[in-house]
Amino acid sequence: MIFRAVRDGAPYPDHQTTLKEWAEIPPRKVWLADLITTKRELALDKLLAEDSTFYGDLFPHVVEYQGYYYLEDGLHRALRAALQQRKEIHARVLILED
Repeated sequence: MIFRAVRDGAPYPDHQTTLKEWAEIPPRKVWLADLITTKRELALDKLLAEDSTFYGDLFPHVVEYQGYYYLEDGLHRALRAALQQRKEIHARVLILED
């Protein structure tokens, strides 16, 4: 299994973090097997696109909530890493308190 689980939606409260605030979080390594996705579907054209991060953050966005890591943005990048036989990715991790 690539990810810990696949969900449709996030179980954590809306954190209203802006892209600028995300950019201030330094990236760190996260194991793919620890991630729970918040999206059930992906677009194959985005997965295969060479410039998929051209308009967005280079690093996926992960929310740590109640001891779990939720992949909020960057599903395509994480899946691409898995297809390349990588077990971890660099991501920006936002820690939400209860």
